[in-house]
Amino acid sequence: MTNAVDTIEIQNVVASTGVGQELELDALGQDLDDVQYDPDHFPGLIYRLQDPKATVLLFRTGKIVCTGATSVHNVQTALQDVFDTLRSLGIEAPADREITVQNIVSNADLDRQLNLNAIAIGLGLENVEYEPEQFPGLLYRLDEPEAVVLLFTSGKLLITGVKTREAIEDSLAVIIDRLEQLGLLD
Repeated sequence: MTNAVDTIEIQNVVASTGVGQELELDALGQDLDDVQYDPDHFPGLIYRLQDPKATVLLFRTGKIVCTGATSVHNVQTALQDVFDTLRSLGIEAPADREITVQNIVSNADLDRQLNLNAIAIGLGLENVEYEPEQFPGLLYRLDEPEAVVLLFTSGKLLITGVKTREAIEDSLAVIIDRLEQLGLLD
């Protein structure tokens, strides 16, 4: 059996920051490449970066959200690029801005088939949502660390609602421990 921690892959990091002032999105939409701005459909300007691959949402209020990056480092790099670009357009952008990670989505593999019916019963219905007719995965809400884990019969799982790599690893350890205690990983 492979070590499940070694299979963790971060799929998406969502983080927010801001420039501390209002932005003129119409003008930015004309000055920037690879942007979409249609305020009738979405209130923010959608700015797609290629290296690192990420999507940055800029709002009139000055709030900025970065999504689609696969690491916190890539979020920082993408936002630094955006702030540099804004400065080059004459917009004051603080050098010491605070970046807040809002959510990290990752996946991992337990390298074995799972009996989701037995897991749903064993983990207790108060923290589990499992309706195989509606969705093929079992949703399990952890209290500590606070996370949501989707388990699939293939042994693959998705962890979301966390803000650090450590919380991902802790969530995975809790799931493995609980399944082993129930005798469902044998």
